[in-house]
Amino acid sequence: MIIGGGPGGNTAASYAARHGAEVVMIERDVVGGAAHLWDCIPSKSMIATGGAMSFLARAGGMGLGDVSPRIDVDNLAARLASIEDRIHRSTSSMLENQNVRLIEGTGSLKGPHQVVAETADGLEEIEADVVVLSPGSRPRIPDWAPVDGERILTTRDAYPPAEMPDHLVVVGSGVTGVEFVHMFKSFGCEVTLVVSRQQVLPQKDPEVAAALEADFLRRNVKLFKGARAQSIERDGDRVSVHCDDGRVATGSHVILAVGSIPNSDGLGLDAVGIETVDGYIPIDPYCRTSVPHIYAAGDVSGKLPLSSVAQMQGRKIAEHAMGLTEDRPHRQMDYDKAASAVFTEPEIADVGLAEADAFAEGRKIRVTKVPFMASAKAVINDDPRGFIKIVSDPATGVVLGGSIVGRHAAELIAIVALAVTAGLTVHDIQESLFVHPTLAEALADAAE
Repeated sequence: MIIGGGPGGNTAASYAARHGAEVVMIERDVVGGAAHLWDCIPSKSMIATGGAMSFLARAGGMGLGDVSPRIDVDNLAARLASIEDRIHRSTSSMLENQNVRLIEGTGSLKGPHQVVAETADGLEEIEADVVVLSPGSRPRIPDWAPVDGERILTTRDAYPPAEMPDHLVVVGSGVTGVEFVHMFKSFGCEVTLVVSRQQVLPQKDPEVAAALEADFLRRNVKLFKGARAQSIERDGDRVSVHCDDGRVATGSHVILAVGSIPNSDGLGLDAVGIETVDGYIPIDPYCRTSVPHIYAAGDVSGKLPLSSVAQMQGRKIAEHAMGLTEDRPHRQMDYDKAASAVFTEPEIADVGLAEADAFAEGRKIRVTKVPFMASAKAVINDDPRGFIKIVSDPATGVVLGGSIVGRHAAELIAIVALAVTAGLTVHDIQESLFVHPTLAEALADAAE
């Protein structure tokens, strides 16, 4: 029994069904996951549109004539709806073809093996040997933010907004916040970013964050660094964000990108004695809750809030719950080796041990870095921004981590992620024969 059809839930359902389990899945919004289809997919789709506009705007560098693209909000909205519908239908069809029973509604625990499904037709109680909780999350709205869905927006009000802002104020400088800065700047909007700390992307390598900040400043993004938003006021078609240091950021619209809240309320956790910590459900290395046959996956588990992590959790849950680990090696999830990306321009991606963290721990490492300006492919693309950085063990050469800033960083990081996961050495990367000319060649140069 699976409550929530996001990346974790539907992966667990598909994997278990393929191995002979009888699977029932409850989803109240869209199969594929609200956070996935209402956050991740539309944001990356809008970024792709903005990227196309940016590329056309600098067409002169590619030997083309001047091109002046403009955003069509209605056409963009239709594109996002079409993408969401296609993914929802393809995921639903796949599960139905695997004989997974899909229930449209909400689910909650009545007992250790009893789940109550609430649908438009009433209540249905279902007995289950195994229960997977994958209810996702929702945007966090601070008490001081009077969200109205018109001028003061959460992230989910902005895919796309009803009207394109002329000046957008983004509150929050984490991954989601900087992606909004990038996409709306690409659309031609003026953008101000309220940064509560002294660097954007506070959890990332300072050198990586500095590269993004430099690009924002080059594009005339206003940065309110060291400013924490305290209140928001709307006056007609203008909105002002008041910060704790006295500064005020004023624009036509405000987007809040200040984190998310797990959807653990209403699951009936008390009925089976599952405790939460700040709304999150603690799990063990097998993704089990405090009740061994009840698992949790995705944002509610309190681990990395990434669709890729949720998907892997779903597969690991199915493997463990069905005993598939008894006759083959089972590798527990190592969240420290999960690759992540920020879809700004330039893109940012990293995996494994970060340089700053290694120094903070007093750990001996070797760091090698190659700028993309030395890459023939980057010159061909007329975009030599960024670099590749590899962190390795100086004694063995084993790749411990890496960071990439530049075009297609999210794709290139897969090579470093494979090396980190498989325990490969810099020599293994150096000896790989990459295609020429490609950006990937810079990986071999950094390894060398």
